Amino acid sequence: MNKLILTFSLIVLAVFNLTAQNDKQITITGKVFEKATSYPLEYATVAFVDKDDNRIVTGGITTESGAFSIPIPAGVYDVTIEFIGFIKLTIPNQTLTTNRNLGNIGLVEDAQALDEVEIIAETTTVEIKLDKKIYNVGKDLTVRGGTVSDVLDNVPSVSVDLEGNVALRGNENVKILINGKPSGLVGLNSTDALRQLPAESIERIEVITSPSARYDAEGTAGILNIILRRSKLQGFNGAITANGGYPNSAGLSGNINYRTGDVNIFNTTSYNYREVPGSSNSYTQYFNKEYDSFGNLMVDNPDSYLDETNDYERIRKGFTTNFGAEWYITNSASLTGSISYRNGDNESNTRNQLTQFDENKNLVSQTNRFDPEREDDTVMQYALNFMKDFDNTGHKLTVDFQYEDNSEDEFSEVFVGNINSERVSTIEDQSRILLQADYVLPIGEKSQFEAGYRGNFNDQDTDYEVSLLNTGTNQFEIDNGLTNFLNYREYVNSVYTQFGSKLGDKFSFLMGLRLENTRTTIDQPTSGDFSKKDYTGLFPTLNLSYELSDTENITLGYSRRIRRPNSWFINPFPSRSSVTNIFRGNPDLAPSYSGLFDAGYYKKFGKVSLNTSAYYQHATDAFSFVSFDTGRTEIVDGQALTVIERSPINLAEENRYGFEFTVTYKPTKNWNINSNFNIFQQSITGTTPNGLSLDNDNTSWFARLNNKYTLPGSIEWQTSLNYRGPSADAQNERDGVFSANMAFSKDLFNDRASIAVNVSDLLNSRKRNMNTFTDTYNSTSEFKWSERSFNLSFTYRFNQQKKRQDRGGAPNGGGDFEFEG
Repeated sequence: MNKLILTFSLIVLAVFNLTAQNDKQITITGKVFEKATSYPLEYATVAFVDKDDNRIVTGGITTESGAFSIPIPAGVYDVTIEFIGFIKLTIPNQTLTTNRNLGNIGLVEDAQALDEVEIIAETTTVEIKLDKKIYNVGKDLTVRGGTVSDVLDNVPSVSVDLEGNVALRGNENVKILINGKPSGLVGLNSTDALRQLPAESIERIEVITSPSARYDAEGTAGILNIILRRSKLQGFNGAITANGGYPNSAGLSGNINYRTGDVNIFNTTSYNYREVPGSSNSYTQYFNKEYDSFGNLMVDNPDSYLDETNDYERIRKGFTTNFGAEWYITNSASLTGSISYRNGDNESNTRNQLTQFDENKNLVSQTNRFDPEREDDTVMQYALNFMKDFDNTGHKLTVDFQYEDNSEDEFSEVFVGNINSERVSTIEDQSRILLQADYVLPIGEKSQFEAGYRGNFNDQDTDYEVSLLNTGTNQFEIDNGLTNFLNYREYVNSVYTQFGSKLGDKFSFLMGLRLENTRTTIDQPTSGDFSKKDYTGLFPTLNLSYELSDTENITLGYSRRIRRPNSWFINPFPSRSSVTNIFRGNPDLAPSYSGLFDAGYYKKFGKVSLNTSAYYQHATDAFSFVSFDTGRTEIVDGQALTVIERSPINLAEENRYGFEFTVTYKPTKNWNINSNFNIFQQSITGTTPNGLSLDNDNTSWFARLNNKYTLPGSIEWQTSLNYRGPSADAQNERDGVFSANMAFSKDLFNDRASIAVNVSDLLNSRKRNMNTFTDTYNSTSEFKWSERSFNLSFTYRFNQQKKRQDRGGAPNGGGDFEFEG
């Protein structure tokens, strides 16, 4: 930590030294206006470029009247004036030794650039690369004032279920990165973290279904890379968004950039408050049969029934900020330092009612429970990035260091009637260090070699404590059968190399190999258990592309992936979400390996763009969660209730076959339609430790339709329809889920501001209905995470135009060798 503070101090001192190095200070003034209309241009950037080394010495921005007044060291400069949508003007070879007024400077509108921006903004929602698809977030009205989770649920190939679990092509084992790296902004519990990060902080999302060797091998479904907003324009620019809605919600977020001379300072900050009401209910029939060790029926007790309902009252409060500075040391080298902080303060009050019936469905008992829970999670992340361009051909070196300190504390109580009978606390602390270096070497005009190293070092401690009320002493006593402490360490060292080339004008390839060594330690002082695992894997990758024409191409990709069990999956001590439901980890859980094949086809037919993909994945030792009757009971209100346990196991194998397509159609200038469809079959073969066969074939699908139309008065109207088809596995059947979102937006103040209103889950239909079948019980349940919500947002932009596309963006973890599709 001291070294990090020292590094930042040196950066600050260097910046001050650079700005202080002058023998004579002079002031240069002038005014910038639009040449065609003489309208003053506010926030135009004026830069002074040193003639000797072509380095920007200093600069500034114009005021509302178009005027600027900038102090500079005396010298010889090229003076550049820029404004978005206008042709850059350069006044060369200016000898500036005394105060000087450059007079009125007129800029000419760049018609070609404006046409290009219009095309990008209105027709392109997905950009196709050799190994990824890029989704540009700024054009989606239905997520204004929303969260990252809302954004992901509108991305082609991606789905988010009611609990917030993210899936890529129906597979939930997806790796989520921030700016190409694992990040504490995702948090220990990525579901809650993604529901707190504001949508306005995102520039774009990269969907990587066939990852190259540059990326971690973790994530059998692929990778979602979230790129945060950051500008590199000269001067001051940014945007602020305020939003509020019902159920009660409010938020304020802003992204600000200021670049002067060789320093770019950036900040993204947000605060949001949300109330999220929800509900669930389940109806369970227990068969109450008793068997001997050979599976023979011994006693056939009468069936019993349990009706359970839950009402959830949740409050989500989150503050996130990311502050950093980029120092352009020379024209070819830069150093970036940043500090990110996130704090989530959540409350969840659950009212539970258990109603028990006998075999004739006569009421036996009814118990009311109240479970208030508080959760506080904090993330502090420090990052340094050094980048060196050896020339302008892409030959470069990048080095990254990242340190995170995460904590997540949960405290809950259980009230039966008016009596506080149970207290549960979960204290999690995690520290993570990332070291990374990537080297890119172009070979000729069409080939590129790349190599790199990445080290991820994670240390996590989990303290889980359950205290139960002793009715005899009226004191809380720790339950040693549930309370436990877990120390978990996971160190992953990896190296990779890859080579890509374009043969002729049609064929491109990118092949690589990644080696990863994983060392894990499980230390459980509570029980005295201690174990270590050390395993190494090779992960080859291959991506091919052939351009049939300028508007048509085909791609083929292969990658080997791994899914590592996390600490929650391997903790053998049980944790319970209710009296009758227990989750227990499996310390013997082994990593799962898979091979993923992906074949894609892209074609543009005039106003229609079609992107299709067929994929196949074979996994060994795949994870599956099984539920079973423990044979134990819990006494609640004098009644014995059966306890059901859920645990992960390794199955023999899993096969996935799928096909998806994305169609974009623009009938007119004011109308844009985008649809996505994905269908897949999952085949599982395996047997539980007690001999229960989990062999199962399941076909499922989901579809999404986005329609955007510009109404009279330049009001933008967008509707999003989503349907997730029914699915089934060995024990569960799930009904289909339909939802609809709608939004309207209007630009104000010459496109400097926008106001938008959106309705999420317009028909209040987003809920999960499920049936569970086992040998000992059957259950029917319904779950609804949240109710229909309304949101109103207002955005104001400083020196940013609504339809601007910043091609620079944020770093993505290495120089991509990509070919446009």
